[in-house]
Amino acid sequence: MTTVPKQQKPRPTNSRDERFRSDVHTEAVQAALAKYKERKMPMPSKRRSVLVHSSVETYTPPDLHSAPPDVTTGLVEHSHCERPQLASVRGVPRGYSGSILETAGGVPVNSRVSSKIQQLLNTLKRPKRPPLKEFFVDDFEELLEVQQPDPNQPKPEGSQMVVLKGEPLALGTPWPPSLLAALQRWGTTQPKAPCLTALDTTGKAVYTLTYGKLWSRSLKLAYTLLNKLTSKNEPLLKPGDRVALVFPNSDPVMFMVAFYGCLLAELVPVPIEVPLTRKDAGSQQVGFLLGSCGVTLALTTDACQKGLPKAQTGEVATFKGWPPLAWLVVDGKHLTKPPKDWHPLAQDMGAETAYIEYKTSKEGSTVGVTVSHASLLAQCRALTQACGYSEAETLTNVLDFKRDAGLWHGVLTSVMNRMHVISIPYALMKVNPLSWIQKVCSYKARAALVKSRDMHWSLLAQRGQRDVSLSSLRMLIVADGANPWSISSCDAFLNVFQSRGLRPEVICPCASSPEALTVAIRRPPDLGGPPPRKAVLSMNGLSYGVIRVDTEEKLSVLTVQDVGQVMPGANVCVVKVEGTPYLCKTDEVGEICVNSSATGAGYYGLLGITKNIFETIPVTAGGVPVSDGPFTRTGLLGFVGPDNLVFVVGKLDGLMVVGVRRHNADDIVATALAVEPMKFVYRGRIAVFSVTVLHDDRIVLVAEQRPDASEEDSFQWMSRVLQAIDSIHQVGVYCLALVPANTLPKAPLGGIHISETKQRFLEGMLHPCNVLMCPHTCVTNLPKPRQKQPEVGPASMIVGNLVAGKRIAQASGRELAHLEDSDQARKFLFLPDVLQWRAHTTPDHPLFLLLNAKGTVTSTATCIQLHKKAERVAAALMEKARVSAGDHVALVYPPGVDLIAAFYGCLYCGCVPVTVRPPHPQNLATTLPTVKMIVEVSKSACVLTTQAIMRLLKSKEAAAAVDVRTWPTILDTDDIPKKKVASIFRPPSPDVLAYLDFSVSTTGILAGVKMSHAATSALCRSIKLQCELYPSRQIAICLDPYCGLGFALWCLCSVYSGHQSVLVPPLELESNVSLWLSAVSQYKARVTFCSYSVMEMCTKGLGAQTGVLRMKGVNLSCVRTCMVVAEERPRIALTQSFSKLFKDLGLPARAVSTTFGCRVNVAICLQGTAGPDPTTVYVDMRALRHDRVRLVERGSPHSLPLTESGKILPGVKVIIAHTETKGPLGDSHLGEIWVSSPHNATGYYTVYGEESLHADHFSARLSFGDTQTIWARTGYLGFLRRTELTDASGERHDALYVVGSLDETLELRGMRYHPIDIETSVIRAHRSIAECAVFTWTNLLVVVVELDGLEQDALDLVALVTNVVLEEHHLVVGVVVIVDPGVIPINSRGEKQRMHLRDGFLADQLDPIYVAYNM
Repeated sequence: MTTVPKQQKPRPTNSRDERFRSDVHTEAVQAALAKYKERKMPMPSKRRSVLVHSSVETYTPPDLHSAPPDVTTGLVEHSHCERPQLASVRGVPRGYSGSILETAGGVPVNSRVSSKIQQLLNTLKRPKRPPLKEFFVDDFEELLEVQQPDPNQPKPEGSQMVVLKGEPLALGTPWPPSLLAALQRWGTTQPKAPCLTALDTTGKAVYTLTYGKLWSRSLKLAYTLLNKLTSKNEPLLKPGDRVALVFPNSDPVMFMVAFYGCLLAELVPVPIEVPLTRKDAGSQQVGFLLGSCGVTLALTTDACQKGLPKAQTGEVATFKGWPPLAWLVVDGKHLTKPPKDWHPLAQDMGAETAYIEYKTSKEGSTVGVTVSHASLLAQCRALTQACGYSEAETLTNVLDFKRDAGLWHGVLTSVMNRMHVISIPYALMKVNPLSWIQKVCSYKARAALVKSRDMHWSLLAQRGQRDVSLSSLRMLIVADGANPWSISSCDAFLNVFQSRGLRPEVICPCASSPEALTVAIRRPPDLGGPPPRKAVLSMNGLSYGVIRVDTEEKLSVLTVQDVGQVMPGANVCVVKVEGTPYLCKTDEVGEICVNSSATGAGYYGLLGITKNIFETIPVTAGGVPVSDGPFTRTGLLGFVGPDNLVFVVGKLDGLMVVGVRRHNADDIVATALAVEPMKFVYRGRIAVFSVTVLHDDRIVLVAEQRPDASEEDSFQWMSRVLQAIDSIHQVGVYCLALVPANTLPKAPLGGIHISETKQRFLEGMLHPCNVLMCPHTCVTNLPKPRQKQPEVGPASMIVGNLVAGKRIAQASGRELAHLEDSDQARKFLFLPDVLQWRAHTTPDHPLFLLLNAKGTVTSTATCIQLHKKAERVAAALMEKARVSAGDHVALVYPPGVDLIAAFYGCLYCGCVPVTVRPPHPQNLATTLPTVKMIVEVSKSACVLTTQAIMRLLKSKEAAAAVDVRTWPTILDTDDIPKKKVASIFRPPSPDVLAYLDFSVSTTGILAGVKMSHAATSALCRSIKLQCELYPSRQIAICLDPYCGLGFALWCLCSVYSGHQSVLVPPLELESNVSLWLSAVSQYKARVTFCSYSVMEMCTKGLGAQTGVLRMKGVNLSCVRTCMVVAEERPRIALTQSFSKLFKDLGLPARAVSTTFGCRVNVAICLQGTAGPDPTTVYVDMRALRHDRVRLVERGSPHSLPLTESGKILPGVKVIIAHTETKGPLGDSHLGEIWVSSPHNATGYYTVYGEESLHADHFSARLSFGDTQTIWARTGYLGFLRRTELTDASGERHDALYVVGSLDETLELRGMRYHPIDIETSVIRAHRSIAECAVFTWTNLLVVVVELDGLEQDALDLVALVTNVVLEEHHLVVGVVVIVDPGVIPINSRGEKQRMHLRDGFLADQLDPIYVAYNM
C-alpha cells in the first residue's frame, strides 16, 4: 500500500468525489476478473426512446415481414390504449401461406430474443452453489431451505477476551467544574482570546469570534429565550425544553452562540440540517424526531431564514412530517441585552440532558441520542487527555461542527481548553480541496480534524503546491478511521506529504459512534501511544466473523489499520452481535461495547431500544456479568489486536447477513469502485444495501453512471462488478442498478443517503437506466422442487374417501323431467320449427331490438319479420349459391339482426351455419387471416355477409394479407329479393348437425365444436328454466354473438323462449360506455348478460360518473341477476368493484354473478333467477400448487378467494376426476371438471394442430366407480363443495368452483401454477403496472407487464416484479418484459391470449420498452 496512484494531470474538480481506492484492492479486483473468461451474458434490450427520448421519426416499427399472421402488436392506427380484440390462431395449417416462417416448437428460429434466452440458459447451467440439505417450514409443506454451516468454515479458536481498561482520567489536573464554568472563566478573564475563525468560500477569514464575544452573546440569547418569548402570556420555553438549531455548514459562529446560549438557558439544543426543499431525503424522519422531542422553536440565522422555502403567507413553509415551529433569528439585532443583575441559572446539572444529536438508522428512521451534562464534561476531559490538548492551541476543523467529532472537538473540548478553531466549510473544500492544508500552514495549527475523503481530495489537487508545510501538526485526527478505505487515504497522504513536513506518527485515526461518542483514538508516541499496526485479514474468515491473518489468498483480503487505544476512563469489550451479549474470543469479530462516564444516555423517548443499546451487560461464557456498570453498544464491528489496539472491520448498519455469512456494505463498495473503468462510476457514488426477499438478505448495489456512458459500457461494467464481488467476497449480488448522474438522494454533506435510496428502490421510485438482476445465483433457499409421489391406486383412494367420510365430488342441476311437460320439449326439438310456430301464432311479438351507440333502436325483428328474412336468405342460398342440404356456410356479419336472420336462413335450407367475427378494417393484417382460416377449416361452401364486408374481403388491402382468389362464393344479403322457399328443410333426426361453433382458446388453439339440433334445443331449454324466460320478459345482452354462450343467448334463446332480447353490441360501448347500463334501466331488464371486457369498461369508464347517470335517471334496481359470461375462474375483484360502484344506481348487492362454459359444453353453470346466492371460499394458494384444496379463513396468509360460477344448469351433471388416473375425487379435492348433459357438444369438428390430444374429450369414462356414464372433459381444474345452503328442491346445495384452465397452467419446480395468481401478485407490485401476463419458455418464467407511466420509470418494475414473485410464489422470474399498454392481446371474452403473446415475444414483435434477463 505504499505506492501512490500515478496522477495523470490535475483532475477537473468535478471528479473529486471518487472514493479513495487502495491500490492493492484494485490489483486484487483485476486479478479476480482475469480468472473469469468473458462469459456471454444476454444484454438487456431497451427501446431507443428510453435511451434518448428521441423524436417519433427515429422509431422503427417492429419487423413484421416475417411474422405469422396471428400475433398482435399494438395497433398503430388505433388510439393508444385500445386493446386489440382478436381471436387469432396459433396452429397454422401446413402450406397455408408461403410467407409464414416455420417455427421450431413455436419458436422463431431467426429471432434475436431466442438467442438471448439461449445465452441466459447457458449462464444458468453453471454449477450452482453446493446443494443445501436442511429446511425450515414456512407454515406449510413448502419448505424453505436453511443454509447449513459448512463443516470446513473457519471457527474462532482463541481464548475468551478480557475487558480492556483505558488509562484513568488524570486526577491532578485542575478541571473546570463544568463546560459553562470554563466558558465564563475565559469569557471574563481572556475576552480578547480568539475562539473560532469562520472562512468564506474563497478561504478568506470573514470573522473571528473571541471568548468575550461568545460569552456576552450567549448570555444575551439565553436571556431572550427565557424572558422575551411568550405564547398566550406564558413564557414559550421552560428549562429542559428542546430547541432545534438550524444552521448552515458555513456559519459556525452563529451555531456556537446558539448552542451555548441554549446551555446557559438550561434548554436542550437539537442541531439538525438546513431543510433545502420541502422533500429532502430523510427530512420527514427529522420532522418525526422534532415532533417526538416536542420542539416548538427553531433558531437560525437571518441569511438562512431568508433561504428557507416559504408558504404563500411569507412564513417559513411547514416541511413534510414536521411539527409547527416558531422560527427565531439569533443575529445580534434580534436579541435583548440582559439587565446587569441577571445571571443564568445554569448550575452543574450532571445527569440532566445537555444536547441531543440526531442519528439516522439503517432503516432510515431518525433517533435522537441524548448526552447529559456529566457525559459532556467527561468527553471533553477524556479528549483533552487523549489528544494532549493545551491552552490556546490552534485546531483546523473540516468536519461538520453540528455533530460527532466536529462538535466534540471543535465546539466543546476547544472551549474547555481556550483553543482557537479554524472552521473550514464544506463549500470551500469543494472549491479548493487544499484549503485545510493551507490553513494548517498559515495558522501553524497544532491539530487538524479531517475525514479520509478530505485527505483523498487534497491528494488529487496537490500538484504545483510547493509552499505548504505540515510540520506544525502534532496530530492529524482522521475521524472516519473505522472505514475500510481510510487506510489507503492515510498511506497515500503520508507518501505525498512526508516531504512537506508531515511526520508519520502524526496521523491518528479514531473511531466513534453517536451512542458511545469517541470509542478509541490513536495517540502520538509523545502521549504514550504504541506504534501503529496493520492487519491483512481474510475476507472469507471475516464473513464468518473470524479473524484470520491472510497468507495464501492474496485476492480476497481486507487491510485495516488500528484506531488506537481505548479512551481514558473507559472500559471496552467485544460481544457477540446476535442474542445474549457473550464476550467474544480473541480471534472473533463482534460488536465493540464501551462502559464509561462519557457515553450517550439513551435515545430520546425510546425506552425499549435504549435499554438494548445503552444498558447492555456483557457476560462471560459461563454467564457471569463482566462488570457492575452497563455498557453501551457502539454499532462498530471489530476486535482488539496486539498492544491492546482496537481494530474496526465494519459497522452494524452496513452489515448484510446472506445465508450464514456476513458482508460489509463498505467492503463491497470498495470492490465495485476498483473495477475498471474506474471512471465509470460518477464521482464514486455507489450505494450498497440489503433487502429481505424470501427470508434472507439480498445485496443490492446502486451506482450513478457517468453521463457519457454507453449501453455496452454499462453492461460490461455491471458484468465485471458481479464477477469481482463473486470472486472476492464469494457472494452474489441480487440486483445491480445504474442510475443517471446526480440522481441518488444526497446526505447533508454530499454522501449518498442510503436508507432513502433503499426506500426508493423498494417503492419503485429509483428510476434506474440499467438493471441487472441475478436471482438465479443468489436465491439458494427455494423449496426443493416437488417430486411427484407415486399415485395411490384408484380403488384405495375411493375406499380412503369413504372411510374418511368424504363424499365423492359430484353434483347435478335440477332434473329436467320434473320441470315441464315433455310434450312441449318434443315440439321444440328443432329451432326452425319453433320460429315458424311463433311466426304463425304471435306474428307481431318483438323478439329482438338492436341498439346503436346513441341508444336508439336501429333495427327490430318480430317473429314474422325474422321468419320472412330467414326465408329470403334460404332462397338466395339455394338459387344463387347453389348449396345443398348439409353444406357449411360462413356468416361474416357485424352483431345485429342480419346475423340472426342469416343463421335461421341456413337452417331453413338445411345448411350448417358457422358464425365468424368480421375482420377489423383498420387491422386486416392480423384479423383477416383468422377469418380465412375459419372459412377454410370449417369447409364452408359459401360466405354470407354484408356489402361493406364483401368489398373488404376482396379489397387490395385484403390481398396483402391472404389469397383472395380462394374465397368460396361470397353472397351479400343486403338487397336479396323477397322470395319464399318452396319447403323448409326438416332434419331427419334430432342428432343432425345444427351449427358449428368456432372459437380460439386462450392457448391459441382454434377449435370448432359440433352442435346437433337436440343439443341446441336442450341448451335453450336449460337456460329458459334457469332464468325463467317467458315471452313477457325482456333481457339485455351485451356480448359478442360469435361463439359459446354469447352466440346462444344472442341467436337461439329468444326464438326458443319467446322473450324479447335487447341487443347491445359491445363495440358500441367504445363510443358510449354507459350504453349497456342505460339500456338495462330503460327496458327494466330483470336479467342481463355481459362479458368481463364490458364490465371492465364500465368500471373504469364510469367510475366517476355514477352521479351524472343518476341525474339522467339510470336506475338498476330492476335487475334480478346480471351474469358475466366467462370460460375462466370468476374475477372476484372486478365483479365486486362493479357491484360496489353501481350500488349507487340501485344495483342489488346480490345481483352480479358469473357463468361457466367451455368448448365441450358452452353452458355448465349459470346463476339464474332462483336458488341460493353464489358462495365465496378462501383456499390456500400453496396447497393448490400441489393440486390440493385447503380451505382457510379470510385474510390468512396465502389465501385466495374463489367464488362459485353460478348454479349448475338443469339436466347437467358434474363430477371431479383425477387428471391422470381419471378416477373420481372426494369433496373439496382439486381435479378436472367433467360434465354430462343433453346439451354437451357432440364432438370437435376440427382442432387445429392437436387432433390426437383431444380424441377423448367428449367420450371419457371414469376408471372406476360409475364406469358407464359418458362424460365430456372440460379441460378446467376445479372442485365441488357441499354448502350449508339449500337449493330449490330442498337438497343441500353443491357449489362448483372453477380454478383455471388445465392448458394454461405452468408446470414449474414440480408444481402447478395458475398464471392468473402470479399476474395478480405482479399487478399489485407497483401502481404503474396496468396489466400483466406470464408464460413459460424452456423452463424460464417470462413476465410481461404493461407500463402505464413514463418510459424512464420502466426499469423500476424489474426488481419489484422479481421480488413479489419470489416472495409469494417461490419462483425465480427468468425474463421481465416491459411493454406499452394494450400490447397483451385479449379475446372478445376479455381473456388474455398468453400464447399469442409468447409467440409475439419470441418473434420479436412486441416492441418492448425494456427486456431484462435475470441471471
